[in-house]
Amino acid sequence: MTTMGAGMDGRRGRRRGALLAAGTLLAAVALAGCSAGDSGSDSAGTAAEAPQGAQGALDKGSDADAAGTAGAGAPDLRVDQRAIIYTGSMRVQVTDVDATAREVSAVVTRAGGFIGGDQRRSAEADAVAELQLRVPAAKFAQVVEEVAKLGRQQSREINTQDVTEETVDLEARIVTQRARVDSARRLLARANSIADLVSLENELGRREADLASLEAKKRRLADLTALSTITVSLAGPAAKTDEEKAETGFLVGLKGGWEAFVTSMTVLLTVLGALLPWLVAFGVPLTVLLLVLRRRRRRRTPAQVAQVSAPPQVPAARSAP
Repeated sequence: MTTMGAGMDGRRGRRRGALLAAGTLLAAVALAGCSAGDSGSDSAGTAAEAPQGAQGALDKGSDADAAGTAGAGAPDLRVDQRAIIYTGSMRVQVTDVDATAREVSAVVTRAGGFIGGDQRRSAEADAVAELQLRVPAAKFAQVVEEVAKLGRQQSREINTQDVTEETVDLEARIVTQRARVDSARRLLARANSIADLVSLENELGRREADLASLEAKKRRLADLTALSTITVSLAGPAAKTDEEKAETGFLVGLKGGWEAFVTSMTVLLTVLGALLPWLVAFGVPLTVLLLVLRRRRRRRTPAQVAQVSAPPQVPAARSAP
């Protein structure tokens, strides 16, 4: 009996262990299913909320992309790598303005540049030509010296502007703006409603416009740093400088007044010369006609006076028969 009771207790213990193991396994499977369901619902909710929080996602994605691209590498700011804009102006007095202008054009062409502007005032001795030269920055000093040797240099002014920091800042802003544009495009591709689509399209258009503006500024700076500008004034032997034109004083005023008087008299004589043929053609016959009329008037005047001054004649009275 004792042996049989012990066997029955062992069987019950094994059954309880099996049931406990089975319950534990079922609980683990249920827990795994719940976790998967929660993670799936979270991912679905995130996908549904992405277009609704488009602006926040745009900002976060843009900041992350910008941070990754901005730290790619530091710019090289050595002296030979700096962005410098060279500008210059000079005035050269020459004998033949047109011939010298052709020589200046040849100098610029040899240096790899071109003529950006050409204004001339043709005259014999006081001719003036103003040329705007665009030459590579590396040939700036060489072109200035060659142009100065074409005549007698009267003035020269050279200016430089270091735009390295502005260029580096502009490049960084362009990289950041490109990352923001790419982020907006990715979110636009995942938009699932008309409202989100319109909002993201407007935001993308604004960011693309800002990017185009930054790129245009970069091209402008690149053009100014790659090609320097030289304004050359070629003056004839009798051409006056700006200082001579700005002279003041009594003698200058007297000279100006005399020149104005001579000019006025010249204009007056010119007008009289133009009117003289008309005066001869119409003035002489008119003068003759006036003289004839005046003579006739003088002849009529004494006869009319005599008739007026003579007393009236009274008829004589007849005598009575």
